[in-house]
Amino acid sequence: MKPRHHRTLALIAGHPPSGNIRWSDIEALFLQLGARMKEAKGSRVTVFLFGEVRVFHRPHPRPDTDKGAVACIRKWLNQNGVIA
Repeated sequence: MKPRHHRTLALIAGHPPSGNIRWSDIEALFLQLGARMKEAKGSRVTVFLFGEVRVFHRPHPRPDTDKGAVACIRKWLNQNGVIA
């Protein structure tokens, strides 16, 4: 895994949730982990990873992911052994 993805994982794993993680960095991390992604209606993105389907809302107009979404992603990655 590239250092960029390790930094993104560290930001996601931090407490309290960070509010300044770029959505594009999270998408890149998902792809590195083997995800398939599909554009959905509106700003939604469907992520197929760990044999599960999750739908996230791509932030706009700012590129940063909100704290609630980061907490949800952290929980999902933790449940699947990516974050210890």
